[in-house]
Formats: sequence, C-alpha cells, structure tokens
Amino acid sequence: MNIRDLTYLRAIARHKHFGKAAESCNVSQPTLSVQLKKLETDLGVTLIERTKRAAMLTPIGDRVLELAGDALGAVDAIRSITAEAADPFSGRFRFGSIPTVSPFLIPNVLRDLGEAFPRLQLVFKENITERLTEDLLNGDLDAAILATKPETPRLAALPLCNEPLMVIHPEGHTLNELDELNISDLPLDQMILLSEGHCFRDQTVDLCNVKSQTTLAETSVTSLETIISLVASGQGISIVPALAQSTGWLNRREIGVKPIQSKGATRELNLTFRKSSPRGHLIEAVTSSIVTTVNAVLPSGEF
Repeated sequence: MNIRDLTYLRAIARHKHFGKAAESCNVSQPTLSVQLKKLETDLGVTLIERTKRAAMLTPIGDRVLELAGDALGAVDAIRSITAEAADPFSGRFRFGSIPTVSPFLIPNVLRDLGEAFPRLQLVFKENITERLTEDLLNGDLDAAILATKPETPRLAALPLCNEPLMVIHPEGHTLNELDELNISDLPLDQMILLSEGHCFRDQTVDLCNVKSQTTLAETSVTSLETIISLVASGQGISIVPALAQSTGWLNRREIGVKPIQSKGATRELNLTFRKSSPRGHLIEAVTSSIVTTVNAVLPSGEF
C-alpha cells in the first residue's frame, strides 16, 4: 500500500466511476483499476463495490478512506510546506466562493490578487456551501469565501465583512411608501427565494422567521440575477445582499431597493480554510487583500 493507492481510492469515492476517477488522477482507467484491485488483494478485503455503470466504496472502504484522509492530508501539507519555504506567495492557490458572492466580488478579487501576488497561480471554483466545505476538507481547495461559520473543528475562518441585506420590490409596490422597512413589513407570500441548497435561502428564511413553506411564493430559482429579473417584471419581492448593488443589476427603473432596519439583517462573509493548512501566511495575506477589495466595492464604510 502506498500514497498513490490511497489517492486512487479517494478519487473513486469522489467520482463513483472508474473512468472519471482515472481522468482526475491523470492515469489510464486500466492502470487505476489494476492498482486498486491489487490493494484489495494485499489487504484481503473488498474496498469497492463495482457495477456496470458506477463504483462506490464498501463500508470497510469508507473506513479505510477515512484513515487515509489523514495520511493524504499530511502528504499535501508536506508538499505545501516545502513549496512555501521556497516562496510562500507562489504556486497554485485554489479558492472558491458561493454563488451569492461570486458575481459581485470575484472579478475584482481575481484582479487584485493577481496584482498583489503575481507569482501565485489562482484557481477559482464556484459552488454551494456544502460542496465547497467538502472540497476544503478533502484538500481540493485552500480556502473559500462562505457566509456561514465552520461546522467542523477541522476548519477555521477569517472575517471579510459584515454585509447588510436589502429588500428589492417592483417600482410602485406598497413597500415603496415606507420610510423605514422592517422584516415584519414584508408580505412573505410574495417572497421569491433561491432554491434549496443555497445558504442564502436558509439565511433569508431564518431572518424572516418563516414557519411554513405555504407562506412563501411558489417560485424558487438558482441565481440572484434571475430573482432580480423576476422582481423587475413584477413577480414578487426578495432579499438580496448589499454587494448586488456593485454590479448595476439593481439600477433599473422597475426595481425599488430599500435597506432593512431590523436587527440582524446582515450576513457575515469569511474566508474559510483548514486549520492544518501550512499556508497560513498566504491565507492571511489573501484575506487582507480581499478585505481591501470589499472596501473598494462597498466604499460607504458600513462594513
């Protein structure tokens, strides 16, 4: 058994397919298949359940991979430490962001990080919180911009900003007549939300203290841009992060925008990373750069 075998096993767990796993490891499918079969023979157990169309780990395979994760993490750490010793601000930096942040912030973040760290190869990935967290824990990402705090002791987070939330409504809506808007003023049956799986949906539901799905509009979508277009066409109201103002998406005569006065109408953005990461100095420097970018995008000083 060697590190390569464990890497192949991890690839099967992720992709659940021999061909895709082999492609991710940059080897041929027969090479990966033969090596994993040899590993099973050496250990005397079946690690992989094979079907014609898929492959998945057996219960003992899951247990082996859980232990292997520590070993693979240590190997990744060794490689990162040696690279950082030569130049801590070079090499690949793999980071991600949730979809309710990416369109408003990431283009500027990529530009500013590229200028601040010219020897750093930036690799970006957008996904929902659950998937980004998995990638962090698996070692596929170095850091990710999330709007939730880590739920595992293996991860830590550095604050980026405390971002206010805004209500958007069709121009001429009764909400436009209010001088100050509170959550209690919102007609929840008109609320358009992101679909299940987006943390921003969960935050909105919690903020509005929604008790039943029947109090919400039937419509749910997968992007804030679609929500904004629906509101502009008079299909309902919604809550969006203040960063959305930076792109001009809200600068439409058909849309009214109001700040929420209720306490807690904010979300905290953090840069999340593994506590065991050997790239601490780089992550701190990246965090500082992103904070500067946020302040430039939102210059009002409220954040």
